[in-house]
Amino acid sequence: MSAMQPTYLHDYQPPAYRVTHTELKFDLSSSATRVTARLHVERHPAHQDAGALPLVLNGEQLTLKRIAVDGEELEADEYAQDDATLTVHRVPESFLLDTEVEIDPAANTALSGLYQSSGMFCTQCEAEGFRRITFYPDRPDVMATFSTTVIGDRATLPVLLSNGNPVESGELPDDRHFVTWEDPHPKPSYLFALVAGDLKKVEDRFTTQSGRDVTLQVWVEEENLSKTDHAMASLKRAMKWDEETYGREYDLDLFMIVAVNDFNMGAMENKGLNIFNSAAVLTHPHTATDAAFQRVESIVAHEYFHNWSGNRVTCRDWFQLSLKEGFTVFRDQSFSADTNSAPVKRIEDVSMFRTAQFAEDAGPTAHPIRPDHYIEIGNFYTLTIYEKGAEVVRMLRNLLGWELFRRGSDLYFERLDGQAATIEDFVGCMSEVSGLDLTQFMHWYSQAGTPEIDAHGEYDYAKSEYHLTLRQRTAPTPGQPDKVALHIPIRMGLVGTKSGQDLKMTVDGESVGTDTVIHLREYEQHFVFTDLAEAPVPSLLRGFSAPVKLRFPYGREDLAFLLQHDSDGFNRWDAGQRLAMLALEDLIAAHRNGVEKVMDVRVVEAFRTLLTGETDDKAVLAEMLTLPSEAYIAEQQPVVDVDAIHAARTFVKQSLAYALRDEFMAVYRANQLDAPYAPEPQQIAARSLKNVALSYLVAIEDEEALSLAQAQFDADHNMTDVRSALTLLTHSSRNDLADPALRAFGEKWSHDPLVMDQWFSIQVTRPQADALDRVKFLMEHPKFSLKNPNKVRALIGAFASNRVNFHRIDGAGYRLLSDVVIELNKLNPEIAARLVTPLTRWQRFDEARQELMKAELERIRAEDLSPNVYEVIEKALAD
Repeated sequence: MSAMQPTYLHDYQPPAYRVTHTELKFDLSSSATRVTARLHVERHPAHQDAGALPLVLNGEQLTLKRIAVDGEELEADEYAQDDATLTVHRVPESFLLDTEVEIDPAANTALSGLYQSSGMFCTQCEAEGFRRITFYPDRPDVMATFSTTVIGDRATLPVLLSNGNPVESGELPDDRHFVTWEDPHPKPSYLFALVAGDLKKVEDRFTTQSGRDVTLQVWVEEENLSKTDHAMASLKRAMKWDEETYGREYDLDLFMIVAVNDFNMGAMENKGLNIFNSAAVLTHPHTATDAAFQRVESIVAHEYFHNWSGNRVTCRDWFQLSLKEGFTVFRDQSFSADTNSAPVKRIEDVSMFRTAQFAEDAGPTAHPIRPDHYIEIGNFYTLTIYEKGAEVVRMLRNLLGWELFRRGSDLYFERLDGQAATIEDFVGCMSEVSGLDLTQFMHWYSQAGTPEIDAHGEYDYAKSEYHLTLRQRTAPTPGQPDKVALHIPIRMGLVGTKSGQDLKMTVDGESVGTDTVIHLREYEQHFVFTDLAEAPVPSLLRGFSAPVKLRFPYGREDLAFLLQHDSDGFNRWDAGQRLAMLALEDLIAAHRNGVEKVMDVRVVEAFRTLLTGETDDKAVLAEMLTLPSEAYIAEQQPVVDVDAIHAARTFVKQSLAYALRDEFMAVYRANQLDAPYAPEPQQIAARSLKNVALSYLVAIEDEEALSLAQAQFDADHNMTDVRSALTLLTHSSRNDLADPALRAFGEKWSHDPLVMDQWFSIQVTRPQADALDRVKFLMEHPKFSLKNPNKVRALIGAFASNRVNFHRIDGAGYRLLSDVVIELNKLNPEIAARLVTPLTRWQRFDEARQELMKAELERIRAEDLSPNVYEVIEKALAD
């Protein structure tokens, strides 16, 4: 149980000893890899009494073969080893530590440390995987230069990669060979990487602004060589963007990406050798959708941007994780917005954020952006750390303005280069360059939960004034019953009800233009806008300027007005979502009360206007025509009524389709493309709009629409259209169309693991009652493996998102998930802990489902649990 004890932020101490240089030698073998390590160790200057302290190194699942200090073999009583550490009782101020260990990569199903994937050796060391490779102070504030020699069989492992630049290679007896790599930049152990296997490369070059020539390589299995072009092009765009936007150049002669099939994460920013989940790097028009192309572009950029925001400047401890992840997510979001449609990117990011991160904030695992304690750090790679962290960085950018934010970033990179930093270091640089007091702003990092703003506005006709009152509150979260007032920047405008135009605003006698930011710092504040010639409708929280829930008593006519006239694209979309939500809430109540459902004609007319009006951004229009998801609707309900939500959303979609059948059909036909596929913004927008329109028509199983979906599937023009058509057919009640299409798709793509993942997901997310039976059947499919995280996410994770079937009232969906979690707990605890999340939200549901979900959580708790799963379950069941 010692492994279950929390680690606390307030207990942080610098390490007693630090490593200045690390020399590693790997002699690779499936079940008996030998790792020889020489550590150059010295007393940490912050610990003047370190000479009296033992040297304590992390190490798990290692068989120690040899240990020596300054060349002298240690006797058995000079050191001690347990399941998690190696302790050397007495060491000098500066010394060499030599160890040799044996590890078993083939048995490493947790995919943490060194493991085998389809015959390939690879590593994943973030957060604490390096301790499964050799004994080491496995913490981010111990930064050393690395020299790594990798030895392997030439026939089966012709490619031997590690961090940095290759400096030596050669032949060895028994048809073995070696390559030695040098990384001149100090790094923590979590950034170490090694890959060895039968790989082929695609190579290109990039010339930096200063004229240095950098070699770029993407390493894949031979059959995937044709799927690397987009990743390479994305990498070059990201490198150019980072130079132009942040002034950051790449600092090595070689940058490598490797695609791996078995990987817990999306990708990993290891210095100079980024290891990617194959799903995050491989694309081809016939195998990857538009969304996959955009995701690959974003992830490639994200991991490259980490070279500065994460590698050159890393985090002091894991409590500071958002220092690198939140900042880098903000950077990759900005890159994607600049590269594609900025309004659509913002809508997509916020839509996901308000559905998933708000749910995280409202659940039992809620935590601040910088947690104050954890049992298993792997559980804190969360939407709060990443996406909410990015939103807070975005607020900083908006508070300072781009020029000062860039100056603050430059100061941060220059001052902390080669160091392990804290969130205070980052925010402090922003405060220093701007002169702003950001003391109150820092509460965003320490306070969990989603702030809620209640807004009320009133126009004074006699004085031509608009009075706006804002009140903020944050609900209690586990361990934080009392909340402080946050500094919340709210971007806004006032739209004139007569003119339909943004009005010029005056506050406290100062003209602030037609778009301004007001600052809510107290629990309640009052703002007065003067000299307004007409009554306005307020457009609040433009661009989602703060990660909050905003409540304003908009009438349906107000929302329809903003949908038509708001100059802010995000708020136009949001007005449509709010208008749809009001209709959905009426229909949810009608379903619950057993009364007739009646469609709100204002929603129909709003959609008619969207479908028939002129638009200069089809991608935005596609988003505006997309109804709130069942998951988002659920987050707006005090008690989640799964069946009523599903019935209400289905009714709205079908009602719109019946009322606007001709308009949807016209939009579909107008956006057919004959040009060769290209993942560029205009084509993506047209495909998105076309497929949204078709989804409405298939929802009413219109015969012409079903024929169009079948023809689109048969045309096999690109995976975006094929997958959309297959999904629509499979999610209809027409099994006579769905089953042959699924069979043809599965047979055609049985050789491609990533396409088969799509095939799994499409089937288990269908709304028909047979979805659970399909999950059970597909778990026996030869292309499914519980040891592969992508397969688990595609099948089990996708089914858990199928709300109407996962939340079956008989509890069968819950039982299946808990069975998988129990099995995965033994194989891959990190994935098991993430997979169990839907059950942890049990308190949001009706009493019958609460009991069923809680019973499954208690069944899981009765098992011999890993720290990962134990922490999540205990929080979920805490009173």
